[in-house]
Amino acid sequence: MDLFLSADVEADGPIPGPYSMSAIGMCAAGLFDGAVFSPLEVDLHTFYTELRPISDTYDARAAAVSGLDRDALVAHGPDPEEAMRELTAWITATAAAYGARPVFVGYPLGFDWLWTYWYLVRFTGSSPFGHSGHLDLKTMYARAAQVPIGRATTRHMPAELRGRRPHTHHALEDAQEQGELFQRLWHWRAQEPG
Repeated sequence: MDLFLSADVEADGPIPGPYSMSAIGMCAAGLFDGAVFSPLEVDLHTFYTELRPISDTYDARAAAVSGLDRDALVAHGPDPEEAMRELTAWITATAAAYGARPVFVGYPLGFDWLWTYWYLVRFTGSSPFGHSGHLDLKTMYARAAQVPIGRATTRHMPAELRGRRPHTHHALEDAQEQGELFQRLWHWRAQEPG
């Protein structure tokens, strides 16, 4: 059984290490037993934390996207090791409650997975997702819509896939928005032209 966990990361630069994760949000979005997909209410199982920066280097434009105060995170943000231990405990407990294997869902996967996997391995020594327990919604949509990856963006998606939740750049809210997109996309098929 797979438990799909929709995740969103806010960061103050393009890559972890030289730059820092500012916040991560995650929510349980669905279960799949190999035959039946069961959506889960995205408000039911959630995780959110902000993090203290790990370096002095940051891109001011990237840091501004989330609306978080970087100086406040430096002074009062949770320690990244503690935050990642709490995230791991939440993922493990949520998956265990369903007797499932956690699967990371990202849009786009490349950014959110890079940050999450790096932080988990760096600060806890491992990832509850393993090294490949992930699913990319951008690829999932491109395949279903039969469009190039460059057109697999929310603005190109049909109205029935787009939700009513706004994209706020708050990591949990965006994870929930994305979780609902994932649920709609699971059964969606593009209409035949003509």
